[in-house]
Order: sequence, then C-alpha cells, then structure tokens
Amino acid sequence: MNRIFHARIAMGQYLFLILIGSLTVYMLWNKLPLPAALFMLWLVVIIEKLIHTTYTVTPDGKLVLFFGRFSRGKEILLKDITSVERASSMQVGRFALMRYVLVKYGGGKCAVLLPVKEEEFIRLLEERRG
Repeated sequence: MNRIFHARIAMGQYLFLILIGSLTVYMLWNKLPLPAALFMLWLVVIIEKLIHTTYTVTPDGKLVLFFGRFSRGKEILLKDITSVERASSMQVGRFALMRYVLVKYGGGKCAVLLPVKEEEFIRLLEERRG
C-alpha cells in the first residue's frame, strides 16, 4: 500500500506568498492589468505547488516526489538511497531557521524534503530501504 506524506509549508514560503499577493494588489490598485495578471498567475502556480506537494513511498520500492500539476515529479528507487537524515539551515543556539529531511541518493544527488510527519517519514524510509 502506498504511504503518502504531505509537505509542510515553511515560514519563508508564507512570506513569499504575502509578498506576491501584496504586489498583485498593488498592481491592481495602480491600474496595471498586465503585470497584475502575471502576478495572479504566478500566485496560482505557487499555491497549487504548495498545496499538492506530496512524497509517496510505494510498495514496489520507490519514493515518488510530486510537486503539483505544473511541475515535473521525480522517482527515486529506495535501494539507491544512501542516507536519510534530519538537517537544518543556519542555527542560533538550539533554534534553526528551517528544519528539513535530507535524502542522499545515487551518485551524490540530494533531495531536500519537508514532510509534515518527519519522524514517521524517516523511520519508514529506513525500514523500506534496509
């Protein structure tokens, strides 16, 4: 059975949405329809990507990364995964700017993932790949 993990939305992504939304309103307020339409389309693509990003672990040994309808997904074979670890960006004391799961696979490639249930995601990947 497929095990699907949804992605969480990081604080930087919320701030980016607010920025693009504000620019859209600004363009509409100043009667600039073409840039406003472009910003609205961009906003739709970003929101769609944030809502529909999922990480699926399949029973046939694949990790399927789906980034929404407008982006290309990626498949990683679980046997190609060399390590799965929790990581964080710049830390100040015990506080980190952003925490994520770093998946290293085949030939030095990496994938940075933001699953909602990090511990369960890491545990499942460790069980299935080993």
